[in-house]
Amino acid sequence: MLSIPGRPGRTCDGYSRRELLRVGAASLVGLSLPQVLQLQAKAAASIKPKAKSIILLFLQGGPSHIDIWDPKPEAPTNIRGEFKAIKTKVNGIQVSETMPMLADQMDKVTLIRSMSYTPAGLFNHTAAIYQMMTGWAPDKVSPSGQLEPPSPRDFPHMGCHISHMRPPEGPMLPFVEMPRPLQESNVIGKGGAAGFLGKAFDPYRLYQDPNKDVKLDDLTLRPEVSPERLKDRVELLKGINGSMKDLEKAVSSYALNEYYEKAYDLVLSGKARDAFDLSKEPDKVRDRYGRTTFGQGALLARRLVEAGTRFVQLNWPSVANGNPESIPGIRTRPTSDR
Repeated sequence: MLSIPGRPGRTCDGYSRRELLRVGAASLVGLSLPQVLQLQAKAAASIKPKAKSIILLFLQGGPSHIDIWDPKPEAPTNIRGEFKAIKTKVNGIQVSETMPMLADQMDKVTLIRSMSYTPAGLFNHTAAIYQMMTGWAPDKVSPSGQLEPPSPRDFPHMGCHISHMRPPEGPMLPFVEMPRPLQESNVIGKGGAAGFLGKAFDPYRLYQDPNKDVKLDDLTLRPEVSPERLKDRVELLKGINGSMKDLEKAVSSYALNEYYEKAYDLVLSGKARDAFDLSKEPDKVRDRYGRTTFGQGALLARRLVEAGTRFVQLNWPSVANGNPESIPGIRTRPTSDR
């Protein structure tokens, strides 16, 4: 059989030329296009994802890798970090002395030390963030050398893909980003949206401090609106939309129907509201996570995935382009406290 190297797949415009060549080669041995597509569909259906959710702790401007995951104890003094390397639960893997608790859990961790960023003439953080979040190198650059602001033509964030392909099973927020947007210099939100997938798959953006009282007005019914009244409004909206096909077509790119349906389910169920309520956690647990923006954000991320959210991104530090050492709760020296 004639084999065309490369992974099978589709582009945004349909099947790629390589894929069509592969199908053509298959026809030589009696497989037609419908049969090939049917076999591919069966193969895809047989893959059962094991992970139910993802929490991404994005440390923008975090410590150097030699001070945490990759201490390089055998390297010269001008290369290795100032902290000592310690053994972990896995033979042959060492981490910095700043992470004794992680060392005890290393048998549950996948540590990737070969990850790197290969820019195409774009040596700046915004380009790196975009590639990390979307999997694609950016191609639009402003005269200043920075990336252009977010665009509907951008590639989607990984969490938006998950929202699209594997939405929550119940009325829950599929993708939450907190406590601030992705930002480098004056470019805000690049790589952090659904791009060409459409705004319906954008993250729910909680740009508040989880260590303070969180306001969820958009997930709460106003006192003067009862659940029954809200249902009546939704039915009225559906009737209006159904009689105004031209208007519906004109605003389809803004994903208004998807927004209304999601908002309706979320507000009535109250499930998301409860997940955001950290007061339901014991004080001992909250203290364990740390009474800081990042600590309480991590606890909130855990509560969200337990409630059914598929993807949570917690950005650090809490202030874009801020000084990490000025943020409460951040240690710059190792400790053996457990």
